[in-house]
Formats: sequence, C-alpha cells, structure tokens
Amino acid sequence: MRIIFLGPPGVGKGTQSDKLVEFWNIPHISTGEMLREAIRNKTEFGLKVAAQMEGGRLAADEIVVKMVRERLAQADCHNGYLLDGFPRTLPQAASLDLGLAVDDEKVDAVLNLTVDEEELFRRLLARAKKEDRGDDNEETIRNRMKVYDDMTSPLIAYYEEQGVLHKIDGIGSIDEVFDRIQTVLQEVARNKA
Repeated sequence: MRIIFLGPPGVGKGTQSDKLVEFWNIPHISTGEMLREAIRNKTEFGLKVAAQMEGGRLAADEIVVKMVRERLAQADCHNGYLLDGFPRTLPQAASLDLGLAVDDEKVDAVLNLTVDEEELFRRLLARAKKEDRGDDNEETIRNRMKVYDDMTSPLIAYYEEQGVLHKIDGIGSIDEVFDRIQTVLQEVARNKA
C-alpha cells in the first residue's frame, strides 16, 4: 500500500502513522526526519539542504524529490510505504507521480486527516504548553496553520482530481480515528486486488 498522509501539525498524524506502519508492515518515510538526519550526518544532501534552510527557507524541490526517490527505491519500500511530509508542493507531487509511473506504479491513497480549526488550535496550544515550546504562541500557531493551508490546498485539489484523496475526520479517540482510516484503506485494497 502506497500512502501519502496529509494533515496539519497537531492533527494526530504521528500517532496514526505509528499504528498504520505496524498494521500494514510498511516503512514510515518522514522527509523532515530524513532531512534532519542528512544535515546531522553532513551528507551531500545534508550540506545542500543546510545551506538552503538557513534563514527558514524550505529545501529545494529537486533535492527533496531526489532524496525521496532514492529512499523509495530501497527494498523495504517494494510493498508500499507511508509518506509523511512529502509531497509539500505540486511540483513534488507531479515528480513523485512521474517517478512511480516509470515502474508502472501509483499512489494508492492520500489520507487527509482533518480537525476543525479551533480544535486544532486548542491542541497545538496545549502541546506547546506541555512540551514547553515557548516559541509556539497563539500568533505563531495561527500562522503555521495558515501556511499549511496555503501549501496544502493545491495538493488536495490535485489528489481529488486523481480520485485518491480520502478525507478522514480526526476527532475522536485514537482507535476511533484509526478505524476510520482502516475502513478507507481496506476499501482501497479491495479495489486494487
């Protein structure tokens, strides 16, 4: 199962990702973690990314796409994967599709985990206090939410057009949300067989 997981910070993607990769026995591929590791290890990617990200810029699409393609070519990804934090832009999404098409593959499901804005804001504020994130105040949280919406809206439309986007209600217990996700993925798996 090739899955892309969309959802703003605080929506519960991390918790659900852990459950999904265990159930489906697929790797969780977090581009954020891959980039941090490349920077820590001072790899070729890491050095390029570190230079680009100084001053808060995002890593260039071509670097992130190359890094993800190399990761997806590894043996543990042959039966699927869960992409988290990628794609973030339309060019990244198009590049992923082109890369998959070479091997006659495509994304099976794009899960868009949603929570209403005020609940999301409440969760992020509570997390900031719990984890003592002094830089996460009301203004920065609202700004992060807006940036996410601005960046993700085109991706949502892109994957809706392909018929692979599934909106999942993120309100409820961890198990309730997981059951909603599993219902969608089981249906996708049946249709794929």
